[in-house]
Amino acid sequence: MKALRALLLTALIVSPAFAAVPMPAVSYLEGLSWLGHASFRWSRAGKTVYFDPWKIGSEPHDADLVLIGHPHFDHLDAADVARVAGPRTEVVTTADCAAKLQEAGFTGTVRVVKPGEKLEAQGLSIEVIPAYNTDKKFHPRESGWAGFIVELDGVRLYHAGDTDFIPEMKEVKTDVALLPVSGTYVMTAEQAAQAAKAIHPKVAVPMHYGDIVGTAADARRFRELCGSVIVEILGR
Repeated sequence: MKALRALLLTALIVSPAFAAVPMPAVSYLEGLSWLGHASFRWSRAGKTVYFDPWKIGSEPHDADLVLIGHPHFDHLDAADVARVAGPRTEVVTTADCAAKLQEAGFTGTVRVVKPGEKLEAQGLSIEVIPAYNTDKKFHPRESGWAGFIVELDGVRLYHAGDTDFIPEMKEVKTDVALLPVSGTYVMTAEQAAQAAKAIHPKVAVPMHYGDIVGTAADARRFRELCGSVIVEILGR
């Protein structure tokens, strides 16, 4: 009888029917809100992270961490940073963004980074990824602007920033990829789909549309072209 029990237990452990069920793609997006354009709020496991806060309509002052990849007005607005920042907030950004915040009178904690660096802030692991254009001049590589990978609650999230499909993306390891799709200043939907296939995250989310340039049609086109990569289009 003991031998039979052991045999049955072994069958349960190794049987594919009882194998661990992968986390649904939507679960990786828990706590993630698209605020429009390239702006996101990510809140889970007691931490709140903002990426490129812009057009913030209230004053939540709830950010543990604010990440800003370059100083263009639709990604860096000192007033919006102040609206989300609290007394313990850390802003992680590039040198030119830090200078712009200082000029605007922002007095919070600012840490300057550059592409290729890895660091920890507010207990979260951060990787700084290059973000630049390859076939246009709006975001030159020599400017040293950035995207970010943040790990929170065991989930890795990549905010690509304003970028084209660059070679460095082939080395990105992430569960969630937030990718610009509008064209003109950044990747087109077609190029973003190529990037998504190279990165192959658990789920990809289109961004950088609906303000200034790009429409929801670009997001839908991106989803159509992504093949086996799961795409979720977030509402505001």
